[in-house]
Amino acid sequence: MSSTFESRLAELEARVAELELRDTPEQADAAPSTGGMIAYQGDVRLHGTVRWDISYSPDAIVDLPISSMSEVLAALGHPVRLQIVRMLLRGPANAADLHAAVGVGSSGQIYHHLKTLSSANIVEQHGRGDYRIAAKRAVPLLVSMLAAADIAGDLGT
Repeated sequence: MSSTFESRLAELEARVAELELRDTPEQADAAPSTGGMIAYQGDVRLHGTVRWDISYSPDAIVDLPISSMSEVLAALGHPVRLQIVRMLLRGPANAADLHAAVGVGSSGQIYHHLKTLSSANIVEQHGRGDYRIAAKRAVPLLVSMLAAADIAGDLGT
């Protein structure tokens, strides 16, 4: 299935979900729809070519499950884990290479961080001791990093 088809399907599902919510009694007291659309796209050649194009309404984004979003944001919110992600976005690496690159105290600490990243569906283990970012996660991770830099004021715009 192409990413363009997937993004269009996701957009339609979000719109249908928003329309269905408008018809419920709970929506009578809810804030009016904000309208608009939030989108991101990418064409990345990190682990093969990945094309990504997704858009959602702001209301649908605000209504996404908090537990999974907070798990991802918390996993990315630790400096060591973000260093691991940055390194893995450049290509697969084994735990020893990651340990040497990020400079944590023990190898046990690197495995703790990798477990947190794996639990949040950010990193996957490939073979014995080799880790990577799944190709379909590359663009959303890069967008998350870009958005965080934008919020922090690091983009100079």
